[in-house]
Amino acid sequence: MSQETTNSYNGITLTMAEVRTLKALEGLLHTTGALDAGEAIPIVSYTDLPSNEKRISFSVENNTVTTLSARYCLLTTLPESLGQFTNLQHLDVTGNQLIALPTSFEGLTRLKRLYADDNQLTALPASIERFMHLEEIHLDRNRLITLPENIGQLTSLTTLNAYGNALTTIPASLGRLTNLKTISLGGNQLTDLPESFWQLTNLELLNLAENQLSSFSESIGNLTYLHTLDIAHNKLMALPESLGNLTNLTFFLYLSNNLYTTLPRSLFERMSNLLYLNITDNQLTALPESLGDLTSLRELRLYNNQLKTLPESLGNLTQLKELHVMNNALMTLPESLGNLSNLKELHLSTNRLTALPESLDRLTHLTHLDLRNNRLLTLPESLSALKSLTHLDLRANKLVTLPASIADLPHLEKLDLRWNKLSSRPGWLQQLEERGCIVFT
Repeated sequence: MSQETTNSYNGITLTMAEVRTLKALEGLLHTTGALDAGEAIPIVSYTDLPSNEKRISFSVENNTVTTLSARYCLLTTLPESLGQFTNLQHLDVTGNQLIALPTSFEGLTRLKRLYADDNQLTALPASIERFMHLEEIHLDRNRLITLPENIGQLTSLTTLNAYGNALTTIPASLGRLTNLKTISLGGNQLTDLPESFWQLTNLELLNLAENQLSSFSESIGNLTYLHTLDIAHNKLMALPESLGNLTNLTFFLYLSNNLYTTLPRSLFERMSNLLYLNITDNQLTALPESLGDLTSLRELRLYNNQLKTLPESLGNLTQLKELHVMNNALMTLPESLGNLSNLKELHLSTNRLTALPESLDRLTHLTHLDLRNNRLLTLPESLSALKSLTHLDLRANKLVTLPASIADLPHLEKLDLRWNKLSSRPGWLQQLEERGCIVFT
């Protein structure tokens, strides 16, 4: 390679065009203070990229730039010559103040991964269809109003993240991207989705939270590879029966902050591998018995509803570690609650409970029990069986006396008794305090 067409940057031999582009970027980074005066852009080994934590760096293969990162550098523009990096595969400009990508961006046709989260981009380049090798697009928290119709030609795409933009629609052509595994379009202003969207049958993670969606097509049941689904914070009044087809939902199902009054019985019947379920902040008055089919569930959040009862099948959730049912209208708890032998946290505040089930004493792994703001008149002596309990909150009930067996809880760190009308302060409270337990009366 002749001297006329080559040069060196930071000890690396590159084409003159690439050196000039690195120099131009270096100058911008000096201007913003991201690089000190005289400092060059650091080079990292291509093999070290997965663990690379440098916010500014580039790497080279076969004497050509293949990756470039300039994260959180206060950049408002990129060099117009950026397109000279014709072999660039990885570009990371996360956390800058970019309003647009340079027109020469269309020259980066070998690009596989684009990270441009936390900028001020209003549109993708019109020539986006040229990026046939693109596998990942990360555009969270920008100012995108729309996605181009020709995005449907990026058939190598596996990840599309555009959370926290201003999208009101998505193009029907998106349904052609059948290699997509991850889509995050939460935090936008979507009111509906094209029917073609449900052709994305290889999706594994789908985030549509924080939009304005009022319904879903029954075709959502086609997405049988989903392991994570987030449709929280929308305006959904009902869920399609076909949601029960998503038998590979194993990680998270977020249904919170919608307008559900009931849930379909079929919803949980075949989701026996689901680990986390959140149905908070709805208008539910009851739950189907099929809730008990979620036998792998580790965490269940049901607070801020209008639940009057919990199904007896709750006791089937023997792997459950956390149960959150605050701010409902529960008057009783099912006796099967005692079957939740792995439960560590039980949150029942702001309900209408007047008594606790006898089976409570079987929750021997329980560390946190929150019963504040209920209508409890008494507590069972069997409370002393909760040998793992560290936090017991009994605020704002109607307790006049307390079982002395509370003093036998060996690991109790905090006991809150405020806003009750105890007839006297039991002497054993001092024993608890002397061993380090914080007691509020």
